[in-house]
Amino acid sequence: MAQVKMTVNGKAASGEVEGRTLLAHFLRDDLGLTGTHIGCDTSQCGACVVHVNGEAVKACSMLALEAEGAEVSTIEGQANADGSLNVIQQAFQDHHGLQCGFCTPGMVMSTAALLKDNPKPSEAEIRHYLDGNICRCTGYHNIVKAIMAASGQDTGQIAAE
Repeated sequence: MAQVKMTVNGKAASGEVEGRTLLAHFLRDDLGLTGTHIGCDTSQCGACVVHVNGEAVKACSMLALEAEGAEVSTIEGQANADGSLNVIQQAFQDHHGLQCGFCTPGMVMSTAALLKDNPKPSEAEIRHYLDGNICRCTGYHNIVKAIMAASGQDTGQIAAE
C-alpha cells in the first residue's frame, strides 16, 4: 500500500492505495466521486475521462499513483460556482445530447478539453475528437449539436449520421 495525494476539483484529497489501483477506482471508491464512469476498463469507451493537470485522460488507463501531486478535475467539478450547469452541460441538456447518460460525464469532460484547445471546432473536428468516446444511445448527432452550441456556433447545419 502507498499513500497518494492530489487535488481533486480544487480540494486536497489523499488515500492509501495498492500500486495497481486505477485512478478511476480511486476517484469512485475512495473519494466517492461516482460521476467518473467505468464502462470498459480498457480505455475504449471514454466514459471515465477526467482532466489531469489540464489534460484529458482516461482514468481507467492511469494508476492513481501516477496522479501523485496532480490537479485532477472530474465531472463533479464542472458546474458553475453557484451549482448551476456550466455552458457545456447546459448545451447537452438543451440539445438532447444525452439519453441514458452513461457516456455523458466522459463526453462533457472531453468536450471541455476540446473547446479549451479549439474554441470553435468544425463538425468534422468534433467528430474526430470524440472518436475515443462511445455512446450507444444517441447516434452522436445531438452530441455534436450540443458541442457546436457550447462553442457559440450555429447548430442548424449539422449533418445527421
